[in-house]
Amino acid sequence: MTTTTPSKRTGGRSAAVIHSVRTAVEELVREKGPERVTVPMIAERAGVNPTSIYRRWGDLPTLINDIATYHLDPERPLADRGDLRDDLTDWARGIVAHFRKPVNAALLRGGASAAGERTSDCLRNRRTEAGMLLARHPETSVTEDDVMDVVIAPIVYRVIFQPWTLGDTTAEDVVARLFRPGAGAAE
Repeated sequence: MTTTTPSKRTGGRSAAVIHSVRTAVEELVREKGPERVTVPMIAERAGVNPTSIYRRWGDLPTLINDIATYHLDPERPLADRGDLRDDLTDWARGIVAHFRKPVNAALLRGGASAAGERTSDCLRNRRTEAGMLLARHPETSVTEDDVMDVVIAPIVYRVIFQPWTLGDTTAEDVVARLFRPGAGAAE
């Protein structure tokens, strides 16, 4: 009798399901738009049972919100060029580049609508990142609220309402406003 040992899946079944579901959501949102995507559609595309989706995420709005923030992980390395303005500009460039992709913009719109009265994961994660950048520069008078109001809010507004206005200089423009004399947040 020959005994074989089953090969181990890298990352396990849970990681495979999460990857399949995220891929399915992104594809379906790209094809149909976030308002036309359903859990059964996602499950079919991902090759999983809908109960797996409900067990992990609870409902479609939570899933969409999770996927919307998946690529912009607050644990990713942030620029550290030694200058707050340069660091914020690099960070804002990454955010703008991410949301210039139509599927990412659609996911943000879906995640924002899913958040309802709660702060979306996207905004909570951007606030965390702003705090990390500001912590490197304790001498600054710039606050997390300043960064959220002057840098993030205009970017998110454009993503949700005017995605065609996210241009090559959007990041530089919004960060420059933060440091404009008399803006209240400038160092």
